Amino acid sequence: MTEARGSAGPNGATHARHAPGTPCWVSLMVHGLAATQEFYGALFGWEFRPGPQQLGPYVRALLDGREVAGIGQLPPDRHLPIAWTPYLASYDVDLTADTVRLCGGTVGVGPLDAGEAGRMAICSDPSGAVFGLWQPTAHLGTAITGLPGTPAWNELVTFESVNVAKFYASVFAYEEEPVVSGDFDYVTLNVDGRPVAGIHGVGNALPRDRGPHWMTYFEVADTDAALAEVVDLGGHVLRPAHDSAHGRVATVADPEGARFSLIQGPR
Repeated sequence: MTEARGSAGPNGATHARHAPGTPCWVSLMVHGLAATQEFYGALFGWEFRPGPQQLGPYVRALLDGREVAGIGQLPPDRHLPIAWTPYLASYDVDLTADTVRLCGGTVGVGPLDAGEAGRMAICSDPSGAVFGLWQPTAHLGTAITGLPGTPAWNELVTFESVNVAKFYASVFAYEEEPVVSGDFDYVTLNVDGRPVAGIHGVGNALPRDRGPHWMTYFEVADTDAALAEVVDLGGHVLRPAHDSAHGRVATVADPEGARFSLIQGPR
C-alpha cells in the first residue's frame, strides 16, 4: 500500500454498476461461520443477513444497512487457505473466464449463477493468487465505501509485478502505472484513469506458508485501537501499525488465519 492510491469514494459514497476489472466485492470462506461473524461484527460493526447458498451457507455483511462483504462456510472436508478474496467486475463472466484460461490462469469454480444476485467464477492467476469474477444482476457488489468497516483497497502481494501485471492487463484491459524506483516493485492498475488495485512484488519476503495472494485493506477510524480490538477478539498482529503516505496501516489475521490490512486515512 506504500505507493497505492486508494479507490474508495468520499465518506459514505454509494456505487452503481462497477466498470469491468474494478474490485466490486470481497468474500471470505471459513470453517466457523458463526464465530467469524462475531469477530468481524465486533471489529467493524457489521450486521449480517443470509445471501446466496449455491456454494453452501453464506451471509452478507452490512454496515448501516448496506452490503460491504460476504462470508461463507467451507465444507468440513475442504482444507483450503482461509483468505479474503476480491471479486473483479465483469459484464460477461463466461467470456472473462475464457480469457483467464487463454492468458495462463485457472478457473477453479464456475462460471455459475448465484441465485438472482449475479453470475460468478473463482479463478487464480499464473502465480496462484486467487480472485473472483462477478457479473451482477440484482447484487451490484459493495454498496458503500469511505467509512470505517468498508473495503478501501485491494492489492496483490506476489513475487514480482511485471509478468503478473501483464496477465491482469490482458484479461481486464487495465492501464498499468508502474512505480519508478530501484528498490520498490509496484504497479497500480487503473480503469478509465482511476486507480482501482495494486500489485506489489516483494520477492523473497513473500510468506512461505502463503504464496502470492490478494490483500484487502479495510478502513478504520483508529488503526492502533483496531489492533488492540483484533487481539482482544482472538486475532493476531502480523505487521504492527506504521505510518505511510496514505495513512496508518497494519496487517492482521483473524482467528482462522485470514490475513487483511487496516488503514486509517491521513488526518
